[in-house]
Amino acid sequence: MSVLTILEFPDPRLRTRAEPVRAFDAELKQFVADMFETMYDANGVGLAATQVNVHQQVLVADMSDERNEPIVLINAQILEKDGAQVYQEGCLSFPGIYADVTRALKVKVKANDVDGNEVVREFEGPLAVCIQHEMDHLAGKVFVDYLSPLKRSMLLKRLDKQRKQAASA
Repeated sequence: MSVLTILEFPDPRLRTRAEPVRAFDAELKQFVADMFETMYDANGVGLAATQVNVHQQVLVADMSDERNEPIVLINAQILEKDGAQVYQEGCLSFPGIYADVTRALKVKVKANDVDGNEVVREFEGPLAVCIQHEMDHLAGKVFVDYLSPLKRSMLLKRLDKQRKQAASA
C-alpha cells in the first residue's frame, strides 16, 4: 500500500467529474487500499478518488473511533434523501478550513462494492453527511460551493493566509 498525494483547492482537477468504474479487478482493489491508507494517514473520515487525481467514481469512508468500519462505494447513486441537518464540514483538500453546510439527514445509496456486487445502504447523521460530501467530489463539487459568496470568500482568504504562513515558516 502507499499514501497518495491529496489535491488541495484551488487545484482545477478537483472540478473534474469522475467516470464510472468498469473494471473490478486487482488494480481497483489496490487503489481502494491506497485510498484508505491515504485517508487514515491524513486523519480524514472520507476520501473521494477525485481528491487523489483519479477520476473514477470511488469513495471510501470510516468514521469509527477505532478506524475499523471501512466503507467503499463505487459508482454510487443516491436513491433517497430525507430530512436536513446542518453539520460542520471539513475537507482534506481544504486543510484547516471548516464551515456549516446543510445536507440530508438520511440517504439511501445504491453502489457497487470492490468486487462489483450491487449494494444498497442507508446512512444517517454524520456518516450521511460524509457520504454526500464525498459524492459531491466525484461530481466536481466542493463543500464551499454550498456557502454564500461572502462566507466562501472569507474561508478562501483564510486558507490562502494559512498557506502563506506555512510557506514562510
